[in-house]
Amino acid sequence: MPITKLEEAVLDEHFIKYSYVKGFTATQSDTALFLQFESAPHKDLPHLLRWYTHIKSFGSERLKFPGCKETFLSFSSNCTKVNIMVDKTLEEGEVVADGQQQEQTEDFVDPWTVRASSNKGIDYDKLIDRFGSSRIDEALLERFEKITGHKPHHFLRRGIFFSHRELNRWLQDVFDVPLVVQLTDDEKYLWKDLKLEQCNKLAYENAKDIIAIGFDINKTFIFSDVDFVSGDFYKNVLRVQKHVTFNQVKGIFGFDESSNIGKIMFPAIQAAPSFSSSFPFIFGGKKDIPCLIPCAIDQDPYFRMTRDVAPRIGLQKPALIHSTFFPALQGAGSKMSASDENSSIFLTDTPNQIKKKINKYAFSGGKDTIEEHRALGGDCEVDVSYMYLTFFMEDDTRLEEIRREYSAGNMLTGELKAELIKILQNMISEHQERRKSVTDEVVKQYMTPRPLNFHSKS
Repeated sequence: MPITKLEEAVLDEHFIKYSYVKGFTATQSDTALFLQFESAPHKDLPHLLRWYTHIKSFGSERLKFPGCKETFLSFSSNCTKVNIMVDKTLEEGEVVADGQQQEQTEDFVDPWTVRASSNKGIDYDKLIDRFGSSRIDEALLERFEKITGHKPHHFLRRGIFFSHRELNRWLQDVFDVPLVVQLTDDEKYLWKDLKLEQCNKLAYENAKDIIAIGFDINKTFIFSDVDFVSGDFYKNVLRVQKHVTFNQVKGIFGFDESSNIGKIMFPAIQAAPSFSSSFPFIFGGKKDIPCLIPCAIDQDPYFRMTRDVAPRIGLQKPALIHSTFFPALQGAGSKMSASDENSSIFLTDTPNQIKKKINKYAFSGGKDTIEEHRALGGDCEVDVSYMYLTFFMEDDTRLEEIRREYSAGNMLTGELKAELIKILQNMISEHQERRKSVTDEVVKQYMTPRPLNFHSKS
């Protein structure tokens, strides 16, 4: 029996508060409910539509959700209770066939593994559907510019940061806010085959690179999990841990019986910086100061969990903006690796190393011969040098000119790579010079808990 309008309205209310039918973990109840829909819900039911699009994106994977199939599903909203009968004649056979076909061509993204199915890279539209976030569109960018009085950064204009969760509720005075940077050396230790002391040392080296970018010391606090987690911060960690079950983190992160217990408890540590009360020396114990988290979209599962649990512990949900992934030199379908020095450009590379890596390893969208390239043009969608320019060339006009010239065959691959080499050589040389002035004492100043100098409007 098709879902009625009353049932749809109640379901829309349900998914305001919950991510799934049974709360915060996908189960067979979600699969069963999904099958009752003949088509996608109307856009006037945004929360139900988000859930539907999210479950649809799993394809055959939804057959693997935990739990048992039920005869009916009960939902309540504003004293209205509905029982949705599950039509057991509906089968997933068609979905299985579709899913099996898709599995060979689908991207894979989780907090620890990113794998694209083509040299064009990750299909971010599908990720938006799967993660249930919202695209950063022109209307939001126009609002951003109107409120701030400044043109959005090119990372926003070009879709490098492409998705968000409630950014439109966060927009405020972006020019006088504190920045808190969490260095997850504990996560590195739990997931990597490294000694704890190595992970902690690497965190402090990372801090030097972050400081060298130029963040204002009066508005920036950086901390290492290994050295900082205690006090009010740890209290929030405990609150999150108490309100998230093993089944929930198992469903979100894929943990199993072989996962060490450190991995199972770590998501609560990554969640805690979302809450202003974790930093009383900065925010004076206030619980209602909004937080915006910029991250690559593979980290979103941590903060979906955080947003789900926040209302239940009396704290404010964080807002998020999601970035795309920086491609490996060998192409967006391959993976950057710290163990493969030729897979990416490092902040320690010399100008000659940069030139050699780009010329030798950067995947080209150009054609095999000059004649063919002049006739057919290059493919910017797979050309890594062009992809890098979208990150590092600030001039929109020049970038568009390069895109047109390369696509038309008027610019050769070597010329395109030369543009990138010049930008990266200058940028990394300047960074290395700034980093030389970041002493251990400077790092200590940034990482000392202290009040920050900003104007709070709360």
